[in-house]
Amino acid sequence: MSYVRFIRRALKAVAAAGGTMLGFVLFTPSAFAFVVRPVGDGSSSTVASASVPGTSHYVIQSGMAGWEIALIALTAALLTATVAVFTDRALGSHRKIRVSAP
Repeated sequence: MSYVRFIRRALKAVAAAGGTMLGFVLFTPSAFAFVVRPVGDGSSSTVASASVPGTSHYVIQSGMAGWEIALIALTAALLTATVAVFTDRALGSHRKIRVSAP
């Protein structure tokens, strides 16, 4: 195996690991988020409320509009199709044409 191929594969592995770590850094805090209730004085007269002031429950209460969901799905489909076409063209340009004699 040539050094160029080895370097390319190593760079791809590093990029994949970096992307994975970036995903963990960006999305793990929101996945494990929770509301910390303020600590009371310990007396039984303090009643904990169901919601903490300052938090937003808009999506939970009203949901997303249908056009927003359709727009997200359309964008994801177009992005996926674009990546698939570019990948196919990139891989197709490196293929060798084999012609068999009759």
